[in-house]
Amino acid sequence: SIMKIIYVLVVLVFIGCSSESETTNKTSDNTQETTTDSLASNGTVNIYTSRHYDTDLALYGDFTKATGIKVNKIEAAADALITRIEAEGEYTPADVFITVDVGRLWRAEQADILRVVTSKVLNKRVPAHFRHPDGLWYGISKRARVIIYNKSAGRPENISGYMDLAKPEFKGQICIRSSSNIYNISLLASLIEHYGSADAQEWANGVVANFARKPQSSDTGHIRDVASGECRISLVNSYYLARVAGSKDPSGQSTLNKIGIIFPGADRNGTHVNISGAALVKHAPNAENGIKFIEYLTSDSAQSYFADGNNEYPVVDNIAPAAAVVALGKFSDDKINMKALGMHQKEAVQVFDKAGWQ
Repeated sequence: SIMKIIYVLVVLVFIGCSSESETTNKTSDNTQETTTDSLASNGTVNIYTSRHYDTDLALYGDFTKATGIKVNKIEAAADALITRIEAEGEYTPADVFITVDVGRLWRAEQADILRVVTSKVLNKRVPAHFRHPDGLWYGISKRARVIIYNKSAGRPENISGYMDLAKPEFKGQICIRSSSNIYNISLLASLIEHYGSADAQEWANGVVANFARKPQSSDTGHIRDVASGECRISLVNSYYLARVAGSKDPSGQSTLNKIGIIFPGADRNGTHVNISGAALVKHAPNAENGIKFIEYLTSDSAQSYFADGNNEYPVVDNIAPAAAVVALGKFSDDKINMKALGMHQKEAVQVFDKAGWQ
């Protein structure tokens, strides 16, 4: 068909293009393409990624220096990339798909665009709960979703886990993001896995009753609002707090000093964590290089990039987080397999809707 011919031409142009320096341009669908070359090329690997951190570019460059494999990158939102890979089908140039939430890895799995990878390196480096049971994807970094509170209002009593946020004593005190936010969907999915549908619904109903305002804003916004006293309690990802702590802006440290942090679940399941993950695309034209790249993402040097560049926690146990992350405190991971967060996504959305969580 004409479409297949067009895709073949696109693939040939994409894979055949090269440059003697890093080049960046914008495509018509608002994705960003980057190429990193090596003097001694051992082929290419084509990355479709929703991560947008400058340190990732340095990481790609180091991979090229170490292997001679040129990295081509297309950057866009995860759902847009999944749709693009589906449309490209067997003619896709994509070798590796990278995204920042396991819920989106689940969506890619359901779209049938991923290929199983069996790797002794990955199975040794990545803990079992941070990788797909069948090898469809592997975690490359993690973040914790923690409870924060306004120090001047005092540490909320009787909060040791996420379920406690539904207690009626916290009525009018909680600010939180919308029900469509993937972080909240994944958290509720974990509660469904641990406690079942009925208790998860009761929790969502209780938290809605405790809203200080209609769900809105971002994690960064909630840090400011809790510090100012507009809200007493909120939920945020750990790396946002570490960014504030490591900021050169004096107001950042002042903001953090007004906030207390609770790592939930120490008495039961552990703290809810989520991952950035990487997967080999089903029709990857450079599958061998794609596997090498994913393995590289779990190397000590790459894990240090994730730790230092974006204040994430490494998934590999022997790599230390950045100082600003260590200063947040210690916690134990929730050990459920990340796949469960994807499996319960649809139900989590239904629970939110039923609770009136907008």
